[in-house]
Amino acid sequence: MIDNIMLRSFSLVLAALVVTSILSSCGNGSPRNGVIVSVKDQRMLLVRNGIPVKSYPVSTSKFGLGDTRGSNRTPVGRMEVAKKIGGGAPSGAVFKSRRRTGEILRPNAPGRDPIVTRILWLRGKQSSTRNTFRRYIYIHGTPEEYTIGRPRSYGCIRMKSRDVIALYKELGVGSEVRVIRGALATTNPGKSYMASRSRYLPAAGN
Repeated sequence: MIDNIMLRSFSLVLAALVVTSILSSCGNGSPRNGVIVSVKDQRMLLVRNGIPVKSYPVSTSKFGLGDTRGSNRTPVGRMEVAKKIGGGAPSGAVFKSRRRTGEILRPNAPGRDPIVTRILWLRGKQSSTRNTFRRYIYIHGTPEEYTIGRPRSYGCIRMKSRDVIALYKELGVGSEVRVIRGALATTNPGKSYMASRSRYLPAAGN
């Protein structure tokens, strides 16, 4: 009797592990993956399991850098993904207060500048980013894709819809997001990526 109970318990645990594995492969992302955002380059580097694999154009704040409340600036330093919102939503889906409105916008739709497609809500991990979560700083899609590649946001990190969909699948809750003032390195990505956990020396490339 005891053996049967133990066998059932083991089966339930195994089933739970299988389900977790399946869900992880369906776009939950991994907290082991992370990104580095270069304000100078207006580029984001995806790092998968410690290896630089992909870069994307982004748009940081047109008001500059900082974490003061009400400043509309992009914080600099270490952050993490606190919440993921919008999984499964169609490209161009409009969000207001992190809820879908039902509207869908095509890229570069005139006269509109809402948050679209996906939201990765960030939380600060050091004093220079301590207000990040309460300031509602996100990585998110924008319909104004023609602005990507130069500072145009109100503090968030904007991406093209197709890119933020791809990124959403890579990052998990807890994934590190680091914003740096300087440029990403341009050669030897594997060799120059990271000297330590506190210093990034990545290389950009598509």
